[in-house]
Amino acid sequence: CGSRSHEIIKMATQAVTNLTHRGAVAADAKTGDGAGILTQIPEKLFKKALEKLGVHLDSMNDVGVGMIFLPRHNKDAQTQGRALVEKALQQYGIPLLGWRSVPVDLSALGDQALETLPEIAQVLIGRPEQLSDDAFEQRLYLISKELEHRITAAGLDEFHIASFSHRTIVYKGLLVAPQLTQFYLDLKDSGFEAALAVFHQRYSTNTSSTWMLAQPFHTLAHNGEINTLMGNRNWMRARESDLQSPLWNEDLQKLAPIINPHGSDSMSLDNVLELLTHSGRDILHAMMCLIPEAYEQISDMPDVLKACYEYLSCVSEPWDGPAAVAFTDGVVVGACLDRNGLRPARYKVTEDGIVVMGSEVGIIELDDNRVVEKGRLGPGQMIAVDTAQGKLLKDSEIKHGVAERKPYAEWIQQGILTLPSKKDDAAPTTETVPEQLPIYQKAFGYMTEDIERFIKPMVTEAKEAVGSMGDDTPPAVISRNPHLLYSYFKQRFAQVTNPPIDSIRERLVMSLTTYLGRRHSLLTETEAHARLIRLPSPILTNADLQALRCLNNPDFQMATLSVCFRVSSGTEGLENALEALCQRASEAVDAGTTLLVLSDKDVNRDSAPIPMALAVGAVHHHLIREGKRMQVSLIAETGDAREEHHFAVLIGYGAAAVNPYLAFSTIVHLTEEGELEEYTAAKAIETYKATVEKGLLKIMAKMGISTVSSYRGAQIFEALGVNATVIDKCFTGTTSRLSGIGFAEIAAETLHFHAKAFSENGDDASLEEAGYFRFRRNGEFHAFNPTVFKSLHKFVKAGESEDYEKYVDAIEEGEPVSLRDLLAFKPSTPIPMEEVEPAEDIVRRFTTGSMSFGALSRETHETLAIAMNRIGAKSGS
Repeated sequence: CGSRSHEIIKMATQAVTNLTHRGAVAADAKTGDGAGILTQIPEKLFKKALEKLGVHLDSMNDVGVGMIFLPRHNKDAQTQGRALVEKALQQYGIPLLGWRSVPVDLSALGDQALETLPEIAQVLIGRPEQLSDDAFEQRLYLISKELEHRITAAGLDEFHIASFSHRTIVYKGLLVAPQLTQFYLDLKDSGFEAALAVFHQRYSTNTSSTWMLAQPFHTLAHNGEINTLMGNRNWMRARESDLQSPLWNEDLQKLAPIINPHGSDSMSLDNVLELLTHSGRDILHAMMCLIPEAYEQISDMPDVLKACYEYLSCVSEPWDGPAAVAFTDGVVVGACLDRNGLRPARYKVTEDGIVVMGSEVGIIELDDNRVVEKGRLGPGQMIAVDTAQGKLLKDSEIKHGVAERKPYAEWIQQGILTLPSKKDDAAPTTETVPEQLPIYQKAFGYMTEDIERFIKPMVTEAKEAVGSMGDDTPPAVISRNPHLLYSYFKQRFAQVTNPPIDSIRERLVMSLTTYLGRRHSLLTETEAHARLIRLPSPILTNADLQALRCLNNPDFQMATLSVCFRVSSGTEGLENALEALCQRASEAVDAGTTLLVLSDKDVNRDSAPIPMALAVGAVHHHLIREGKRMQVSLIAETGDAREEHHFAVLIGYGAAAVNPYLAFSTIVHLTEEGELEEYTAAKAIETYKATVEKGLLKIMAKMGISTVSSYRGAQIFEALGVNATVIDKCFTGTTSRLSGIGFAEIAAETLHFHAKAFSENGDDASLEEAGYFRFRRNGEFHAFNPTVFKSLHKFVKAGESEDYEKYVDAIEEGEPVSLRDLLAFKPSTPIPMEEVEPAEDIVRRFTTGSMSFGALSRETHETLAIAMNRIGAKSGS
């Protein structure tokens, strides 16, 4: 637990070698996704290296080492990179002791790894006399961040800082684990001694395999995926302008951008952890902030720890997703699991003080007679070793130690505000019905199906509407009918090695708790951080919103901005109104607003609503770009949100809370008309709200996200048919593989709904039968329309080829319902028949998809097998 030895290095390299099966290997059988080791700086090894350079020091604790990847084949770029390092050291008064070429064996590498191999060098650094250990480490961190920025500006893409510290060093590469000691000869040197080591064998899932992305990074190694990465990156970018710390002063802004935009999810997490540990937080405290335990619904958690976690949730959203993380600052080494415990982490402790932790049991051969303790980390748990004190720290000791450092419970009690609890079901509701409800419903695109197939079942059945699997209507971008903007966004979901979670069975670890108000610096801890409003859910009733408006508290100043544009301005008016909205939002924040309501209630004959998703996204990203986003919470007071997906889009693009006032008015009207039997208006609204919340949890769970604070701003969507101009302005960073509608087209669809609402028949109570979900003669086109399935039925019954031809004609004559329907074969010249393979040879390469028995059925599997046997193809089942 603190003694340095080469045995620790041998055990670590043996452990990572025994995890080779967890990594990927390229076709050359020698290039891996990456493997590496993070250890304390081996003092004996570098003492010899310095003596060869003619440098003799009394204490090796005064030496720092930078592990640098330089361009290998471009000597000029290599020279430029070294010069930038030396210039940065000189600028900050850090002595350069010399450069060392890292001894490597190139024969250990695979062909692909060799092609991209960087020049690997170590820069040896001295400590100025006046700097303490922490100050020296902090100075080296500042230099490394400056170097990253200068290297980017210089266009040196192959330059990478694997480590830059006087405590730790990283040896990593595009390797398979057994190659680690074969390639890096230092790791075999008996003088390479350390008291701790973090190792990693990579299996790349979300990013490509490169030398730079191999792990460990500067402070951690990570097994899993950060599902909320886009949101975490956006919020970190938003925080940069508000960062304050007496440890940094004017140097703080030199650290931005904190997160390398070209890095992986693991590298991004490492970037933030490194910032926190160099800004006054110890590494255990920092990990509790970034990957917190699920505390909200754990009844037996001590109050002091629960208060600590709530305080940390006021400071930062969790980095959520399946994760086992091993971390170190060079003194303390530890590991933690995500709140769901979706990655394995097992450990053993020996009688002579060795602690081994990894993804599997048996990564190191230990005599069981020497093992005094075996265990595994549970969800949200942590374990650590303090090598300075030679002490093993367990979960409870770690967390109580952090929780008792500050008066978190007192700060929470004094700072957090809550709204009045919900009223009795029999009490009158504050939700009202506009005199001309049909007009407003039509202006926001309401159709009969919205009420009959969504809103009503959400109340009467207390769950989201159930429909058949699949969608045979065209995507919004190629539909001949107007759609709400929400329809252009498709939810992403967890896949491959990244599991979704069960929002019903795992409800204990999920949370919709929402905080409103100004956020303060991530790097400090004060009572002001806890001055927030806590909501149990991001869905606000009208009464909730009114209560917020009535708050008489200087910490929570509210402003309301109208989200409408003039009808007379035509399709160009929407973009201009959006620009003005963003400017007004900035002015409101400058005036001290901390709760900003975006409201489309001003709709009338002369004003049409800007789609709320467009408004929220535009203001959210505008304030990020202005450096003002953390000063305000966005609240959407909207008439266009009614389905769970709509709320997910608004929250996913930055809304802290949503008030669907028109959906509430519609529900009140239904109760007044007796269409929701046995429901009072208040009970119906509470049931609808609860159903939306269930739907949000389900949507979050599909992506493996547990907390709405992590989902907010995470942009877990892909746009289908939205052009780059709109994406860049309002939905920055969202993937949109096609172009498509722009501001003018969005305005045209909005004005289409508005024109129908304020036509002569606009106040007619009947809504349009759009046929989006069920076929209607004059509604949305369906691939499986009566013409198609009637001809299919006729063919199946009679078996005549003529009937089959009619069925084929019915399909081919229909409108396009998928993007591939817009494709056609390019005309070309015929190929001579003698050059074409016989059909029986071609079909040998055909195979059915591999599906589990449970996913299909015995009959389906047998039918597919018979069919494949008949044509000479293969069955994948």
